[in-house]
Amino acid sequence: MEKHCTESRVKGVSTGTTILAAVFDGGVVIGFYLRSTINKVIQVHDRIFCCIAGSLADAQAITKAAKFHLSFHSVQMESPPRVMAAASVLKDLCYKNREELQAGFITAGWDKKNGPQVYVVALGGMLINQLVTIAGSGSTYIYGYIDAKYKPNMTKEECLQFATNALALAMGRDNVSGGVAHLVVVTEKGVEHVVVPGDKLPKFHDE
Repeated sequence: MEKHCTESRVKGVSTGTTILAAVFDGGVVIGFYLRSTINKVIQVHDRIFCCIAGSLADAQAITKAAKFHLSFHSVQMESPPRVMAAASVLKDLCYKNREELQAGFITAGWDKKNGPQVYVVALGGMLINQLVTIAGSGSTYIYGYIDAKYKPNMTKEECLQFATNALALAMGRDNVSGGVAHLVVVTEKGVEHVVVPGDKLPKFHDE
C-alpha cells in the first residue's frame, strides 16, 4: 500500500497544473502553468482555445474530433465558427461519451458576433458561460483571489497581471505544480502568446 501511494504522488508531480480563462474589455486571457512538457491549452480554431482537465488521453481525443468538426463547420458556413459552437461541439462529444471518457474543458476565444467569451464544459457534458473560471490542482488555493480581484471590464494589461498573479499564487501553494506560466491573449486582432519564467513571477510570501 505504501508503495502505491508513493507512485501516485510521483505521477501527480508531473501533471499538476492550474488553468484559467478571463474575459476583459475586448478579448480573453487564457493562462496555465506547466512543469512537464504536456500542453494544457489546445487551439481548436483560429481564435478559439481549450484548456484541458481530467484524463489527458481522453481530452486529446475529444479536441482532435472537435477540430475536425469545427473545420468542417467553417467550410460549410464559409466563416469562422463561433466560440459557443466550439463549446457546444465539446459538450456533445463529452456527453455522448460520458461513460467511456473522463475529460472537461474551459473553452475561450473571440468571434465577430459575441466578442470575447468563456465557457466551461464539465465532466459529463454540462455547459456554462462565465466571465472568469479556473480549474486544476492549484485552483482550490486561489478562489478567494479570483472572487476579490476579477473585474469584467479590465484592460488587456490589467487582465494579464490578474492572470499572472493568480497563477503565481497557485504555484506557490500547490506542491504538485510549478514551472513556467503561459498566457494566451485572444482579441479581434489575433492571438498573442506570453511566457513568464518562474523566476519572473511575482511573489506574495516567503518561498
